[in-house]
Amino acid sequence: MASIELLPSRRGRPQKFGRPSRAVTLTLPEDVIAALSRIDDDLSRAVVRVMQPLLSDGGSAPPVELSKFGKGAVIIIKPAPAMSRIPGVRLAPLPDGRTLITLRESMTVYEFELRLRDALEAAKPLAAWERAIMSSVGEILKEARKTNKITLHQRGIIVLQSFPRRSGALARDRRRLASK
Repeated sequence: MASIELLPSRRGRPQKFGRPSRAVTLTLPEDVIAALSRIDDDLSRAVVRVMQPLLSDGGSAPPVELSKFGKGAVIIIKPAPAMSRIPGVRLAPLPDGRTLITLRESMTVYEFELRLRDALEAAKPLAAWERAIMSSVGEILKEARKTNKITLHQRGIIVLQSFPRRSGALARDRRRLASK
């Protein structure tokens, strides 16, 4: 596997989209500009968000990718059910069909790496593509752990989760509110 390089190798402004880009001039109808502005105030980011599903349909996204932002990066993977079967691991879906790996609060990155390796060595067979994804993630973590150029940090993500309410509880709440 190639060496992980998170820090930009060149001086100047970091890449806006984490991949090579160039400035272009577009003439767009006002209603299209207004629609794109509702997606993102930055029109170029709005265009990329609209186009992302079309780009990922062609299989252009690699199964495992380091998505860079500033001097950091996150690991983005194609959804692998075997990965989400590891206790304490959830995959958070992204708009382009790929996922972020999230860990329960009490799990460290090192514990995740160990559980990932255990899952790869388990007797239960994995599909080749899932094995490739999990192995790649394991190699990224191993290399990051062994180098003195990278530090690993855990960050929480905000997840809003709805839950179905029982009709009896809803009726009780309505009666309670009406009586006030």
